[in-house]
Amino acid sequence: MENIKRRDFIKSSTAVVGATALASSSVGKVFAAGTDVIKIALVGCGGRGTGAAFDALNSGQNVQLVAMADAFKDNLDSTYNTLKEKFGDKINVPDSRKYVGFDAYKAAIKDADVVLLVTPPGFRPAHFEEAVNQGKHVFMEKAVAADIPGVRRVLAAAEIAKKKKLNVVVGLQRRYQANYRETIKRIHDGSIGDVVSGQVYWNSGGVWVRPRKPGQTEMEYQMRNWYYFNWLCGDHIVEQHVHNIDIANWVKGKYPVSIQGTGSRAHRTGKEYGEIYDNFALEMTYDDGSVVYSQCRHFEGIPNRVDEQFQATKGRAYVSANGQGILWDAKGKEIFRHDPKGNPNPYQQEHKELFEAIAKGEYKFENAEYGAYSSLTGIIGRIACYTGEVISWDRALKSNIDLMPELLSWDAKPKILPNADGFYPVAIPGHDVAKYI
Repeated sequence: MENIKRRDFIKSSTAVVGATALASSSVGKVFAAGTDVIKIALVGCGGRGTGAAFDALNSGQNVQLVAMADAFKDNLDSTYNTLKEKFGDKINVPDSRKYVGFDAYKAAIKDADVVLLVTPPGFRPAHFEEAVNQGKHVFMEKAVAADIPGVRRVLAAAEIAKKKKLNVVVGLQRRYQANYRETIKRIHDGSIGDVVSGQVYWNSGGVWVRPRKPGQTEMEYQMRNWYYFNWLCGDHIVEQHVHNIDIANWVKGKYPVSIQGTGSRAHRTGKEYGEIYDNFALEMTYDDGSVVYSQCRHFEGIPNRVDEQFQATKGRAYVSANGQGILWDAKGKEIFRHDPKGNPNPYQQEHKELFEAIAKGEYKFENAEYGAYSSLTGIIGRIACYTGEVISWDRALKSNIDLMPELLSWDAKPKILPNADGFYPVAIPGHDVAKYI
C-alpha cells in the first residue's frame, strides 16, 4: 500500500484534530463469553438498517436492541414495529430511546455497546467518528463515504479504533462469503499465477424513486430520495458498485494508481433521478501495469450481470454473488470449483463473526481501512467519468471537494438545487472540472 501515502492523506484532513481528541475516550465494554447482554443501537432505519438489525439479533449471541435513531420518525416507527413483531423481548427500545433528527445518532450510540451504522453513505464519516469517540464496536454499511474528505475522516477514526481495539466490520459482505474467501485465497496462494487483468460488473435495472410530495422542503425531498444525490449516495458507482470494485482490490492486494472512464445518463434522464449517471465504465490501472475493467449501469429491460472474472499468467478465475467460485489453468482445465451448498448467508455471516468476537472479548476486525479505500476507488471512478480526465490516485488524495451541506436542518439548502423546471445539474465531461476534483 506504499502508493497510497496513507499517513499524508490522513494528515491532510482537518478531521485529524477530531481524531486526536478521540484517543482519550474510553474503550467499550469487553464481554465474557455468553454471559452478558450485548446492547446494540441501530442508526438508520431504512430497509438495509432493518436487515442489519435482523442479522445482528440472529447472530447467535445474547444481543438486545436498546436504541434507535433516524432522521424520519416514520422510518423509525416502521422498523421498530417490524423488529418487535419478529424478536419480541430482544427489542428493548422504549420511547425515551427512540431518537429522531439529524443529531439523533449521538444519543443512540451512547446507549449501546455496539452500533449499526446504516444511514446513507454521506453521513457515515460523522457517525463512525462519533462511535469511535464513544468507544463502541461498529458494524457500518458500505460505502463508508461519498466524497474524499469523508474518506479522510473515516481513515482518521479507523486509526483510533485500532488503538482502542474496537472491532469494526464493514458491509462488503463478499469478504465474508465462502466462495469468495476460498477462491481468492487460492489466487493469492498462486494457483493461477499473477493476475494481469479482470472485469467486474454490477449491471441491473436500478432502484426505487419516491415522488415529491406537497410541502416537502428541498432537504426532505433529497433525503427521501437519497440515492439520486451525491452528497448522500456518491452515485451508484460508489453506493452499489463498490462491492465489485472491492473484489478487484482484494484480488490484486492493492489499489489503482490511476483511473479513467466514461459514463452518462442514457435512459434514466428524468428530474426524479437527481444528478447521478445511469452508467459507468472504468479502466483501473494498478502499479504493476495490470488493468481491471469495471462496468455498472441502471438500464431497465435488459439482462443483468453482477460478477467478477480475472485473467492471470497461469489461468483464470470467476466468482459471483450466487455462490460460484471457479479456477481454470492456462489450458482451460478446471482446477477448483466451490460447492455453492457450502455458502452461508454472507450478510448473516459478517454479524455472526463480529458478535462472536465481541462476546469472547476478542479484537479481530479492522475492516474500516479497506472499506474506506474501496469507497475511495469508486469515488475516483466517479470523478474520472464526470470530468473525462485520467485521475491519478495521488491527485485525488489532494482533493478537498466536500459535498455535504453547510447546515443539516429541514429548512437548510443542500449544495445542489433544481432549476425552475425541477431538473438538477448533471456533470458534463470536460466542463467545470474544478467542481469535481
